[in-house]
Amino acid sequence: MAKIVDLKSFRDRSLEQKCFGVWHQRFGETFGVATRVCDLSDKTVFFLAQPGENSSLAFYELILGALDLGPGAKFYYLANDEQMRVVDIHLLLADQVRFEMMRRLGWLREFRGRELGLIEMVRNFEAAKQHARSIPPQLNETHPAFADFSRLTAGDKEVFIRRMLREAIDAFKTQLGD
Repeated sequence: MAKIVDLKSFRDRSLEQKCFGVWHQRFGETFGVATRVCDLSDKTVFFLAQPGENSSLAFYELILGALDLGPGAKFYYLANDEQMRVVDIHLLLADQVRFEMMRRLGWLREFRGRELGLIEMVRNFEAAKQHARSIPPQLNETHPAFADFSRLTAGDKEVFIRRMLREAIDAFKTQLGD
């Protein structure tokens, strides 16, 4: 008897392999088509939240896979316009991961974009960017810098939160016990 192939399952597995194949090896975890930043382990969030070449390459692996552009290392051989597109998507994803790290520390309240899948954010970048930026992340009232934060304009609040990155990475590292 012939095997019936579930095309959606086949496509999903194929997409997961393209986007997360290297991540499975890198992080030793399972990721799926619907994986969101809030679904990532603390270890993965910590790795991806750090600035630098290692986290950038991990994001390129995901992005190039989702856009069907090849492996992450191919980023450096893309045309300039494609590289800029990938970098823009990388910046959005990095922000989302960093906001998630700060949320886990108790520094941020909920933020827009957290409910979106990683692949969805890549494939629908413009809509995801608008959605995520429609309401900037808000510092938790319990954070020691909340009084200063609350006096800022919306644009300055985003800058304020981004400037907390190094301190957040150090605090998260301590929380992880590394």
